[in-house]
Amino acid sequence: MIKKIPIEALQVGMYIHDLNCSWADHDFLLNRFRIRGEGQIAKIQKLGIRYLYIDTQKGDDYLDAPTEMEVKADLENKLLATVQASGAVPRPAAHPEPVSIRVEMARAQKVQKEALRVVHDVMMDVRMGRQVESEKVAAVVGEITQSIFRNPDALLSLCRIKKKDTYTFEHCVSVCALLTSFACSLGMDQKSIQDAGIGGLIHDLGKMMVPDEILNKPGRLTEPEFEIVKGHVNFGRDCLIGAEHISPLAMEVTSEHHERYDGTGYPKNLCGNEISMLGRMAAIVDVYDAITSDRVYHKGIAPHEAIRKLYEWSTQHFEPSLVENFIRVVGIYPTGSVVTLKSGRVGVVITHRQDDLLHPVLRIIYDYRREARVPPFSLDLAGRAAREQEESIVGLNEEIVQQLEIHPMDYL
Repeated sequence: MIKKIPIEALQVGMYIHDLNCSWADHDFLLNRFRIRGEGQIAKIQKLGIRYLYIDTQKGDDYLDAPTEMEVKADLENKLLATVQASGAVPRPAAHPEPVSIRVEMARAQKVQKEALRVVHDVMMDVRMGRQVESEKVAAVVGEITQSIFRNPDALLSLCRIKKKDTYTFEHCVSVCALLTSFACSLGMDQKSIQDAGIGGLIHDLGKMMVPDEILNKPGRLTEPEFEIVKGHVNFGRDCLIGAEHISPLAMEVTSEHHERYDGTGYPKNLCGNEISMLGRMAAIVDVYDAITSDRVYHKGIAPHEAIRKLYEWSTQHFEPSLVENFIRVVGIYPTGSVVTLKSGRVGVVITHRQDDLLHPVLRIIYDYRREARVPPFSLDLAGRAAREQEESIVGLNEEIVQQLEIHPMDYL
């Protein structure tokens, strides 16, 4: 049985099922292991972890603790209550008219391709010791911002797909798009939105100063290697000093995206409002994109599960109100998620309303009652037909994606 326990209850002989933090925040070789000494416990405590999950079938038990299923059910209820209480997301005064995801997709693909090229070139320049061509960064971030204004779901859904060998570049583009959309959702002015996007696109610039054998190591890092990787924050900041078009606000993203609200981050162990607004936002975005992405030694989790994890961690590592706002940006069921309905139908989320996250628009593709695929059709869960049928989402269905070799992007 999997249980959630406080760090104070962790003892030698217990078997850790989940450290309950982002895989990028620790250097343990495995996420699941038996506690064999007090040194391991001290190391976990140093990470700032307050709660973690143990497997009582593989190690010692702790009686007074909720099960993982109980914790998930409680989080789901709180999460749903939170989003139901949220309002509409403001839009900046100057912005293009919104368009459908299908209309925007072609333009978003071009923007993403250009952004990847710019990130690659900028990072190679840094590796060669050349000055960052910040005007190119600013220009492509402007294009990303316009795409987000027209329809954020198009670019954000494209950014979910990553290749292991180009992960660093694609991660930077994803963080840029997510952070831009996040800034828009908070009603920031045009200049601040642009700064957020620029900061997101170059936030990992310093990783080009990390040796390739460490950066691309196909496995967990040793403690000394992890310390070298952590140095990418200061490397990145130093590379940008004096660069044009890189404002102090954008620099905050590079300098603070690994700081944590409870003071357990790096490089300065900043706490609470010691971290800038964009730094606090970037921390949330960076972790979300990391934990939903596949790596050589890490299988990405489903976006909905990642949202639940962020919500759980918002009592420690992230500012709770900002996590709630970020959830409005990506949705309870992010675009591209595959869900099962009460009727037994299965659909791909093609868009969601930021003021009604529980009723997205779906493309229905399968019906369990017939045990067969169906000709794809759209179903708005907030529409009259769905309301009359009392249709609602009962859960995610990632299994059918593998079973039927479904490619959600084909239905957007």
